[in-house]
Amino acid sequence: MTSERILDVIVVGAGISGLSAAKLLHESGQDVLVLEANDRIGGRTCNFYDKEIDYTDLGGAYMGPTQDRIYRLSQELGVDNFRCNDDGEAVAYNRGKWRLVSGQYPDTWNPFISLDLNHFWHLIDKMGKKIPMDHPWDFPEAEEWDSMTVKEWAEKTFWFQLTRDFITVHCCCGLCAEDKDLSLLYFLWYIKGCCGYLRYSSTQNGAQERKFVGGSQKISLKIAEQLGKDRVYLSNAVTCVSQDAGCVTVTTATGDSYKARYIIAALPPAMLNKIAFTPNLPSLRNQLNQRYPMGAVIKTMMYYERPFWRDSGYSGSVLADGIISEIRYDGSQTSKGHHPLVGFMSGDGAKEHCHLSKEERRDRIAQRYAILLKNDLALKPIFYVEKNWMEEPYIGGGYVGFTPPGVITKYCKVLREPIGRLYFAGTETATKWSGYMDGAVQAGERAAREILHAMGKISKDEIWQEEPEAEDMPALPFEETFLDRHLPSVSGFLRFVGASLFLSAMGGALWMTKDTLQRIIN
Repeated sequence: MTSERILDVIVVGAGISGLSAAKLLHESGQDVLVLEANDRIGGRTCNFYDKEIDYTDLGGAYMGPTQDRIYRLSQELGVDNFRCNDDGEAVAYNRGKWRLVSGQYPDTWNPFISLDLNHFWHLIDKMGKKIPMDHPWDFPEAEEWDSMTVKEWAEKTFWFQLTRDFITVHCCCGLCAEDKDLSLLYFLWYIKGCCGYLRYSSTQNGAQERKFVGGSQKISLKIAEQLGKDRVYLSNAVTCVSQDAGCVTVTTATGDSYKARYIIAALPPAMLNKIAFTPNLPSLRNQLNQRYPMGAVIKTMMYYERPFWRDSGYSGSVLADGIISEIRYDGSQTSKGHHPLVGFMSGDGAKEHCHLSKEERRDRIAQRYAILLKNDLALKPIFYVEKNWMEEPYIGGGYVGFTPPGVITKYCKVLREPIGRLYFAGTETATKWSGYMDGAVQAGERAAREILHAMGKISKDEIWQEEPEAEDMPALPFEETFLDRHLPSVSGFLRFVGASLFLSAMGGALWMTKDTLQRIIN
């Protein structure tokens, strides 16, 4: 079928980013059509429903202070939220050793390791201050930081294996990638975009503070409902996009063809490789799409009759190496009285276990939980569900695309750059909370306003808009002791001690010389 109607805008992708763009354009009076390759709406958000548990989130789920765009959108759509339960002790498990977590890092008897860990999270915020979020390739250290992996940086910067392992786990948990694969510049840019390490890594007052009642996919479903069935087509994978001076023609795998004045691709960069473009994409854009892979992750939900970990005072939050990089108590308001632990197989852990059956993964995870939570009740789950995001043909992984060394400084200048009538959205193109639902909203609305500007309906200054802070979700300052703020690194401490010893030795030598001279004179 070929439609003779010429639309104002076609949006490719019915995730939060694409639907946010479509919503803004529709409300501005534009004729919009959304084409989605999958048979469902929501992109990287996905609700799972079952009579045993009601529902759960198998994709993006969390929201917290400074994520004001997704909060505003959810309020507009009437989607409520609730706070996640974080009471109790968090746990870290590393190389067979089990530790409680105090503040921002694992407990240790060694004060030098504490200095090293404290230095890590202060240093990444300090380095991040130098990075311009909208053009991270353009500052003095950009090429140096983009030329090395996080692993290389950690090995030359930090003294102790526990610190380096802690960084590895953060890469797996936050970006679903190994530290040996990630550009240091990307890692620092990403955390800065999450408003700093404390905001990024915290539950209360941080990125994991809240979830949406009914699941986060509800946001996309509500937008699609507002747009209407005649503006959102599922199971319509775009295969070809051709443009000329007058319009864009989009062809789908179903053989249907649509025309529009403009098009927004709200997809992960790697998924653009599935589309044939006429004329061809510019060289740097084509090269970028080949160098921006998705993370590797299998999200799991294990349900128990009761939260047995509470008996030992644990919160259910664990940072670990191996098969599961992070678990946390879901704190859902539903689950029909069951108590779920969310687990993430990510990075190499996901790749090493993706060949197993669902049942085999469930059993291995239960065994792992028994070790991490020191309780054999973990071996007796009553329900299990998972989603392997690497199997998604039109997403390719999760939670977000990442860049290996060299990509930001050589190719990312064109990440958001329009190509004729083609514009780009998707959370990867956000300059704040990239990888999160909030970044998806920012990116979608920015792309929509770029088109409105091209149409002459808004000024260029209106494309990028600041979002006011949500009154019901204020970003509170993090309390930090004077000592934590001013503790030196291990290297700094040793330099201080060395200088002190040197001065003491010099002072002693000078004193002895003065005393000797006085005896000679007398």
